[in-house]
Formats: sequence, structure tokens, C-alpha cells
Amino acid sequence: MHKLACPALLFLLLSLSWSKTVISSPSGAPRYQSIFSFGDSFADTGNNPIVFGWYSVFDPVTRPPYGTTFFGRPTGRNGDGRLIIDFIAENLGLPYVPPTLAHNGSFRRGANFAVGAATALDAGFFHERDIPGGSSKFPLNTSLGVQLEWFESMKPSLCRTARECKKFLGRSLFLVGEFGVNDYHFSFQRKTVQEVRSFVPDVVATISIAIERLIKHGARSLVVPGVIPSGCSPPILTKFAGAPPAAYDSKTGCLTAHNELGMHHNVLLQVVLSRLRAKHRHVKIIYADFFGPIMEMVESPHKFGFEEDVLMVCCGGPGRYGMNSTVPCGDAAATTCRDPSARLYWDGVHLTEAANRHIADVWLGEINSSTGVSRKQGAKGPCRLGRHKI
Repeated sequence: MHKLACPALLFLLLSLSWSKTVISSPSGAPRYQSIFSFGDSFADTGNNPIVFGWYSVFDPVTRPPYGTTFFGRPTGRNGDGRLIIDFIAENLGLPYVPPTLAHNGSFRRGANFAVGAATALDAGFFHERDIPGGSSKFPLNTSLGVQLEWFESMKPSLCRTARECKKFLGRSLFLVGEFGVNDYHFSFQRKTVQEVRSFVPDVVATISIAIERLIKHGARSLVVPGVIPSGCSPPILTKFAGAPPAAYDSKTGCLTAHNELGMHHNVLLQVVLSRLRAKHRHVKIIYADFFGPIMEMVESPHKFGFEEDVLMVCCGGPGRYGMNSTVPCGDAAATTCRDPSARLYWDGVHLTEAANRHIADVWLGEINSSTGVSRKQGAKGPCRLGRHKI
């Protein structure tokens, strides 16, 4: 991307973001009565053990040390403690968002449809291309479209009339993602980075269609995260451990091409979101930067209390990044770091509670503001110049 493209894009994003209606408390802060979440393991609060059971796939998150930092036991979350969505719920004064497949109570205060390993694109897209190949059952039939169908099946129990639904869903916060990481990570098993890059428009279009669908149902406040810097993700670094030195960023140790793909996704997503804001000026559509906060932690680990070797996972088996495909976190042979709060990565792609807290703080700055576009994107987001330039 040319250097002038990002300022131009940021101007477009900012110019399209001002005309929004935000439901506010007397103090001016947004007030939400419930949270509805769609996504993958970054947001899943307990659906994945149920879904994995359907397919007879073992799920390591059901064993310690998952959940021990905060909950004191495994909860079905992919982490040592709270996820980003948990910190958001706490900040908004709402209960933790219950996983729809593992909760028998009311969903009036929110529902979480996210499932670990979920993709934006339907499973058939990958199976037709023999991705990821071999005997793998992934991706499972838990795509964004499937999760939307689950929401639509639940909707009659939440509100009955169009007027009631407009009022109820208009006072709810919708978290749409993150989506895209699994689409790309599964594809990396069989495709080159350049080949996977060709899937990005389809992934972003699928997210856009989902947002339109939710708005039609009555959603008025939506948070749409971008993707992570996959080139810094321990599973990707482990898989491509034989890459030549030129493939790595010399200062971070991350794989440059994989990070550039993520930045490409995030730029296309922000362009789509700006168009949706222009089309639906009564709706608050927030872009949540996932890439920038992680890069900040990778580049300045000491600033966040992390150890110097920031790409090492806390829980796993032997290997350069503390990862081993035969010794997952929770296995009897796995080891767990002494202090998870001193690590960025928990068991691989997933983050520690400490990292999730920082990202949640960044997102909440946008959720609690009157605009859905981060004014810091030029400094930390996907348009960043220098070694993160597209």
C-alpha cells in the first residue's frame, strides 16, 4: 500500500463515523442491557467442549491448568482466566456472557454463540479445497453463518413483536468476532500465504453480510474486531520454523508475510465498516483493533510486565516457543510457567488473562466513546508505517 493510502483511508473512516445515535446514561456513557457474542476461541466462554463432543474431538480446555488464574477451574475458555469479553461485561456492569450450548437459564442479559475453532466462511468452503487436509475434522460446522442461525432461533424467546425486538436489541451490544484467524490458520496448512490472501475478500464480505443481517434484526451497537498478527502467533511460528531468516522481522521475530496478510484483512474490513456506517447512520459500528495492542505487547513486553522472550507460551510442551503438537497444554507431560501474568501467550494462539485485560481496555475506550473509529489507528493499527507497512 502506498504511504498516502492510509491517511486517506483514515480520513474516510473518520468522516463517516460522526453521525451515530448512542444509548447513554445520564452521565453520557453508553448503557447496554445485554451482550450477544459471535466468534471463535478468543470469545468462546464454554461452547467448544459441547461442540467438540458432537464430533468426538478431544478438547484440552476441559483440564487444568485452564481457568486457574481467575475461575480456579476449567470453564471451557481457552485461557488461564478471563477473556476480552469477560472484561467488557465487567466494565458494562453485566454478567459474564453465558455460552448458549452449556447454559440452561435465561439469555435476556446476553448469549454467547462463539465456538472455539469457528470460521467466518462455511465449513464446505474448506472441505471442497481439502483444507486442512488429512483426517482432520476441522473446520467444524460452527461458522459465522451457523452462529447467526442459532441467534435467529433464540430471538423469539428474547422478544416477540417487532417493536419489542427493536427496543430490546437496540439496547444490546453485539460482538461480531473476531472472525478470520481460523479461516487463515487452517488454510496455511495447505496453501501459501499468497493463496490464502485471495480468501480475504470472501472472509470480509461474509462478516459484512452478517452485520447487515444483525442490523436488520434490530442491532444498533456492534463491535467488529480485526484479526491478530498471525506472524507473531506461536503455532504459526512453530509450523514455519524452517523459514529463511529473511522471512522474519529482525526486531520482533515475527513472520512478516503472515502479519501483512492480517493487516490486509484489517484494512479491507475497515473500508467495509466505513461503508456500512454511511449506509446505517443510526447504528454504532465499532472497529476493535486486535492487531495493534498485540504488536505493542510484542515490541515492548517490559511495559506490560512480560518476560523478554515474549513469543514463548506459558503452557505447553518442549519446543522453541514452548509448543509441541504431541504435548498440548493440559497434558500430563506439559509444563506451565510460574507466572502466567508475565506472559503474552497462554497455550499457543490464545492469550493470557493479562494480555486480554490490556486489549479489553483498548476496546472499551472505543465502546464507551461516541465514535466507532479509533483515533489511534494511524499509530498502532494496520496502517502503521515503517516495518508494519503493507
